[in-house]
Amino acid sequence: MYEVAIVIFLLICVAMIALILVQQGKGAGMGASFGQGASQTVFGSAGSGNFLTRSTWFLILAFFAICLFIGWMQKNAHSENTSDFSNLETTQSESVSNASTDAPASEGNDAPPAD
Repeated sequence: MYEVAIVIFLLICVAMIALILVQQGKGAGMGASFGQGASQTVFGSAGSGNFLTRSTWFLILAFFAICLFIGWMQKNAHSENTSDFSNLETTQSESVSNASTDAPASEGNDAPPAD
């Protein structure tokens, strides 16, 4: 499920970048006075801004929703992994303490015998 969410996230990012780059800025009205009229727009003279703006808002909302969803999945995955690690550490410490009690006791005389 995580991989599907990441793929959707990347597709939304690419679509949002493309839509933002296609939009004209507020200074685009000056181009009309120099011969670049509204006849070159795909959606008509006023329709393109409205359609592109609404599409951009939809992608922005989808972007934030998928970000929150991915963050929620990461939080749940992290909390499950930390509980597994704490159980693992407890098991390892118990096995180490059991191994130290099973070892034969040394007499403390590790020095070589004197001649």
